[in-house]
Amino acid sequence: MTSHRSVERADREATLERQRALKMAKSAHAYVRGNTLKFYQWLDGLPRGTLPEGPPIWICGDCHLGNLGPLADAEGAVAIQIRDLDQTVIGNPAHDLVRLGLSLASAARGSNLPGVVTARMLEEMVRGYAEGLAAPDGDGEPPEPDAVRTVRRRALGRHWKHLARERLRDVEPRIPLGRRFWALDADERDALETLFREEGVRDLVLSLNGQASEARVRMLDAAYWMKGCSSLGFLRYAALLRIDERGEKPRLALVDLKEAVAAAAPPAPGVEMPKNPAERVVAGARALSPNLGERMLPARILGKPVVVRELLPQDLKLDVDQFGRGEAVRAARYLAHVVGASHGRQMKATVRTNWRRDVTRGISQAEGAPSWLWSSVVDLAGRHEVGYLEHCRSYADAEAA
Repeated sequence: MTSHRSVERADREATLERQRALKMAKSAHAYVRGNTLKFYQWLDGLPRGTLPEGPPIWICGDCHLGNLGPLADAEGAVAIQIRDLDQTVIGNPAHDLVRLGLSLASAARGSNLPGVVTARMLEEMVRGYAEGLAAPDGDGEPPEPDAVRTVRRRALGRHWKHLARERLRDVEPRIPLGRRFWALDADERDALETLFREEGVRDLVLSLNGQASEARVRMLDAAYWMKGCSSLGFLRYAALLRIDERGEKPRLALVDLKEAVAAAAPPAPGVEMPKNPAERVVAGARALSPNLGERMLPARILGKPVVVRELLPQDLKLDVDQFGRGEAVRAARYLAHVVGASHGRQMKATVRTNWRRDVTRGISQAEGAPSWLWSSVVDLAGRHEVGYLEHCRSYADAEAA
């Protein structure tokens, strides 16, 4: 006989699936961001040899605009890095470039920017990526676009109260249930309380908050978190913790727990990666985004692998809708530089030089972006437009039924 708790969870999963379909129907850009599996199906349909084959390194696997932004390290220093590593694998770095290029093209169309801006964005994207490869330690970074600078400044000025007001809408120690946060069943709450008693998870929380090892960590509240698009339908929890140390004022921490699933991004042939999806995500994050990777830990809840990370007030994301024509082009170069640096840090100097040559082959003032990138993005943009319209029709039919 099915328990009442299982029925509640099944109802929640059905609601989340409808929410995911709705989010992806809202705009073409949202459809691109929320359908990584479809992206790699499309990519697999390209003629063999269309893309250059780069050295096998950790790649983001889902390198769209929304997955780049300010991230704080454990000491509060902020850098623009990759924010989401759910799809990370050891694979072909060209896949990150095509994914970013498609995202830029989709966002430009959604922002009513003309096609010539898209062409310039892709051209500058390759230049910025090549610069990041050449100087992965930050030397020669292109000028920071105004929109990026504004978000970084916002990040630097944020504290716990800002995170509480934004995520919790209150500075009181509780998570308000409503549109974004949903009640847990008893099994979920018990599993979370057990998790935060584990030594490794407790040590992660204490180290990020500068507390002594004998401090006490207690879960005050927790909820299911209806967040994102690609993660809808999987486990996603927010947990509010209280940290008590003798002689110190109690501190609060907000922790994100996200189910790790198999990656849609294809790994390079013959590479070895952690078989556990949560361990794979953490390994990729530590290679690509040190500020984020040091705040993450693989764990298990209800028999499923999850990634545990503390949210910091400085963690924000960028939105291409903030950009005008000139800003869009400058941002494309800057953000691609971030990706190039994250790739380049994993390569030896000679490998970086060879890959940089392969990536930039064919780029010129006269012809713009290399033909392999331009043709791939144009082809995928067309397929994506068809997929988006078909999705909208299916969604409309389901709503009418």
